[in-house]
Amino acid sequence: MITLQINGIKKQVDVDSETPLLWVLRDNLGITSVKYTCGIAECGICTVLIDGEAVRSCAIPVKDVGASEVTTVEGLTENHPVKVAWIEKQVPQCGYCQPGIMLQTVDFLSRQPDPTDEQIDDAMDDVICRCGSHPRLKNAIKMAAEISSKQGG
Repeated sequence: MITLQINGIKKQVDVDSETPLLWVLRDNLGITSVKYTCGIAECGICTVLIDGEAVRSCAIPVKDVGASEVTTVEGLTENHPVKVAWIEKQVPQCGYCQPGIMLQTVDFLSRQPDPTDEQIDDAMDDVICRCGSHPRLKNAIKMAAEISSKQGG
């Protein structure tokens, strides 16, 4: 039995310790916002936060998570600056990739609270969105940074 801390709640799962976190979240815990796409940590769609850091959940065995806090998009508060900006700027088209991109944005803004366009491009360059929502994405990231700044971080 493996104990995980998911969105502030302890969960126990009976899985092989080598099982990728992605499959534990989806298949064992029913958290389907975490999506599977490439399976080799290249696209960013399966991104979650582990202790606040963006991690590709398809490439990390559940045994490596340990006592760390895992956050999925459901773990962000309703008034989280990234959620507010995503809605305001109408970022999602199909929405498939958005939870992973949102969590990568949370990590990025924690390290770069006042990003330039170039920094945003660099930070989001390795996340694939086939819908072409990147122009709205950039505007939402700027808005989320502004909201965070006004809220004091």
